[in-house]
Amino acid sequence: MEVLDPPTVRRWARLAADALGRARAEIDALNVFPVADGDTGTNLHLTMLSAAEAVEALPDDVDVAVVWQTLSYGALVGARGNSGVIVSQALRGLTEVLKGTSDLRSGLVRAAELARQAVARPVEGTVLSVLSAVAAAVRECEGDLAAVARRAAAAARAALGRTPEQLDVLARSGVVDAGGAGLVIVLESLAEVITGSYSDHYDVPAPTARVAPMAEVGAGYEVMYLLDAEDEVVAGLRAELDAMGDSVVVVGGDGLWNVHAHVGEAGPAIEAGLRAGRPHRIRVTYLAERTHRGGPGRGVVAVAAGDGIAALFEECGALVVRRAPGTRPTLPAMLAAIREAGDEVAVLPNDEGARAVAAAAAEIAREDGVVVSVLPTKATVQGLAALAVHDPLRRFDDDVVAMTDAAGHTRHGHLTIADREAVTSAGLCRPGDVLGLIDGDVAVIGPTLDTVAALVIDRMLTGGGELVTLVTGSDAPVRLARNLEDHLRATRPDVDLVVYEGEQGGYPLLIGVE
Repeated sequence: MEVLDPPTVRRWARLAADALGRARAEIDALNVFPVADGDTGTNLHLTMLSAAEAVEALPDDVDVAVVWQTLSYGALVGARGNSGVIVSQALRGLTEVLKGTSDLRSGLVRAAELARQAVARPVEGTVLSVLSAVAAAVRECEGDLAAVARRAAAAARAALGRTPEQLDVLARSGVVDAGGAGLVIVLESLAEVITGSYSDHYDVPAPTARVAPMAEVGAGYEVMYLLDAEDEVVAGLRAELDAMGDSVVVVGGDGLWNVHAHVGEAGPAIEAGLRAGRPHRIRVTYLAERTHRGGPGRGVVAVAAGDGIAALFEECGALVVRRAPGTRPTLPAMLAAIREAGDEVAVLPNDEGARAVAAAAAEIAREDGVVVSVLPTKATVQGLAALAVHDPLRRFDDDVVAMTDAAGHTRHGHLTIADREAVTSAGLCRPGDVLGLIDGDVAVIGPTLDTVAALVIDRMLTGGGELVTLVTGSDAPVRLARNLEDHLRATRPDVDLVVYEGEQGGYPLLIGVE
């Protein structure tokens, strides 16, 4: 291959995203710096997946500049975690060069430069060191596109092996840098696409010692947000955040930025963004262990009816009780989860039927001295909203009030398919009709999922709303979420949208409006 044309960029983005998805757990196991929260593999996968989905949504006939710019934008808005944000900036560096040429050598050099400039306090032994080693190696490479790609991948893997020599916490833990391991996969995927020589396995070095979770906890919260701001204010924002904490990375450009920081208090970091411009898609994560399993502490138990939904709750620190769609969890399973979660437990039933089981289990657990509160979450989206504001540092009662308030401010809806003729609150439905329910009542009947979903969202937003959450089911069409995103962009550009793959059966789409 002699040029990086649009189909090549698309194939690389998808191959890298899928490879990171397969290696996610292995990379998570390496994560000890800057915080040992075991999510670097997950964050890199989600970052690259956002980039891949962005370019795949483009028409086939767009030119290479648009494809590269879309790849960079997709990574920027979807970047998660410290490493994900840095890798998104590396993709921006590639874009600056490759949108007008196939000079991969110069693109990789620019990627390393931009990524390092984005970090307030660069640390060696991280993904930055791997990028720098790649840039140094390709500068000396005189070959064609394939030779440069192979040299970059080889240099990245060699540099990854040296990271424990550069960063003491890696050596003590017996691991290489997790972010660097993810970057190696991204660059090896690029080399495979260019050379046409593919592998179905990417070697992620396993830890050589037991990694103690949360070994390097420093500041208390990870704060991330997108920021609409003039380019001139970013240096000042970066310095202001650096004075508050560490792991400060601000990436992007041309008026849109992705901000990441670890800080002791989340509020001042968000206020700094408000002074600089308009922060949105704000995400605050408590960095210490969020649930104390099998002993004293604060915990959250959530009921989930799909693998994707269960994974979402687990990622946020909840202990999950699974149930099949249309069924209730068993009392023994619910009771065991409450007892395991800790001595102060908030329960998110996320379903009317599950709430009765949760209440019964809570009564039994209270006899053992466990403090339990069953929150009135009637739907998955309300449970997600409640868990998003969970803060184990607050008094338990205050935490329950905050979670309940968040759930109460989330309207919930879903789509289902009628299996028989019936009279509903929206009129007569027949088998095969798509039913759109809002807060439990049928509000819309229509022929297609796209049409009904758009109408349901529009109605839910008539009472106000800033964030729409979509959770796609196992039977949802591939383009359903993308079509709804286009609809919202055209009709309500002021509203933020978050999409999760819930993999739930029975309901092609769950909808939340906060």
